This record gives sequence, C-alpha cells and structure tokens, in this order.
Amino acid sequence: MSAETVTAHGYRAGRTLPYRVELRRQLSRRRTLAVFAFMGVLPLILIGAFALGDAQNSGPDGRVNLIDVATSSAFNFVLFVFFVTTGFFLVVVFALFFGDTVASEAQWGSLRYLLAAPVPRMVLLRRKLVVALMLSVAAILALVGLALLAGWIAYGWKPVSTPVGIEIATGDMWWRLAAIVGYLIVNLLMVGSLAFYLSVRTDAPLAAVGGTVFIVIVSSILGQIDALGNLRNALPTSYNFAWIGMLGDPPDTADMASGIGWSLAYAAVLTALAFWQFRRKDVTS
Repeated sequence: MSAETVTAHGYRAGRTLPYRVELRRQLSRRRTLAVFAFMGVLPLILIGAFALGDAQNSGPDGRVNLIDVATSSAFNFVLFVFFVTTGFFLVVVFALFFGDTVASEAQWGSLRYLLAAPVPRMVLLRRKLVVALMLSVAAILALVGLALLAGWIAYGWKPVSTPVGIEIATGDMWWRLAAIVGYLIVNLLMVGSLAFYLSVRTDAPLAAVGGTVFIVIVSSILGQIDALGNLRNALPTSYNFAWIGMLGDPPDTADMASGIGWSLAYAAVLTALAFWQFRRKDVTS
C-alpha cells in the first residue's frame, strides 16, 4: 500500500513566505536602513570634500582619471561616484545583502522555525535570493538618483567632459548611464552569488560577508601581478572598471561583454552550489 502525503486543506508550498513578507522583514532591519542612509550621505560627503579642498590640488596630475572632471557637471559627478565605489563599497553592499540573508536566520535560531512553518527549503532560498537582489539593485539606483540630484544642485546640468577631452551631450549620456548601471549590477552578481553561497555554508553572517570581501580583495591583488598573463582575465575583479569604455566615442563594449560573461558564469555556478548545499544541509539552528 503506497503512503500518502497529507497536507492541510488549501496549503500550497509555492505560496508560503510571499516575497512581500520577506521584503518587509528585510526592509525593517537596521542594516538595510543604514545602507540606504549611507547611499544618501555619500554624495554629500564627496561634494563637501571637493568644496573644502584646495582647487590648486584638484587639477590634472598627469594621469587620466575621472577625478579631474568630477565637478564639471551632474553626470560627471555620478561617474566619479561610480569610480570611487566600484572597487570596494558596492562590493560590501552586495556582500551584505546576499551574505547576511540566510546566515542571520541561522544565527538567530529562526531558520528551523521558518522551515517548520512549513516553508519548503527551495522556496525559502529562492525568496531570500530574489529579495537580496532587489535590495542590492535598489541600493545602486538610490545611489545613482541621489548622486545625480546632488550633482545637479552643486555643479549644474551640462554636457559630460571626459578625461581625454571627449564631450558627451546630456541626451546621449542617459542611455550610456543606463548601460553603465546595468553593467555594474550584472558584474556584481558574482559578488552576491559568492556571498549567498557562503551564507548557506555558515551560521555566522560576518563570516559570509567578510569572506566574500576578502576573496574580492585577494582577486584584486592577483590582478596586479603581470606574471599571471591571461589568467588574470578569469579573476572575478578583472572587469570591474570595464564600464569606463562607455565614455568613448564610439563606446568600447568589448571588455564589458567579457565581464558580463564571466560574472554570469560565476553567478550560475555559485547559485547552483548554494541550492545544492542547502537542500542537503542539516538545519539545526
């Protein structure tokens, strides 16, 4: 005689822990509020630094970089904000939202109660992954919007001046900015997926977040070693600044395409490993 699975009337596994519930839970956390608050404060800090700095020390220094033209217009200021946050700050944001999502539940001892609700494991993990992505994307969009607003108030609405002397009209810059933001999000998926995988493997959020940041830092260091040759192209951080190619005339998207390919490959493997590990994990906390 075959055994039957008895479930409560009206129970649907796929409708447990709706996205809105998980999103509301994450939005109410202090670390989420702190991240979005800092997104609003960071542009003001940078504008204040430019205002307090010595104008004689802010001119060209023989190197081609976005700092030299950061105060030329609102768009230039946004590009400068990307330039100073791509290597580390945005990495921390993605690592925090993705790495804290599962490990924090385990640390609090609430993970087993969520699964006993009952919320199927794969549904729980999928909800947390999507919400972490939503918060990370929202954080970047908030940074873009607030930096653009602050830059407009401080520096005005003028064409974009690039460090190599190319001028980009504001109308043309909108789609370039959209492409840059889209690239940054896709490129950071590798960071988020790594943090998510580590979050599944540990019960300590700090280990998941810190481990991700540590790996990214090591990758950046290895990327400076010329002896590695073409092997450096496979490092997760090799194409972090490929978005600068969008400031060319015409835009150079070759490195961006490579960066997207590598990031999606890393993200697919790490996400699959996270689901595989969580399906077999003995949840005791």
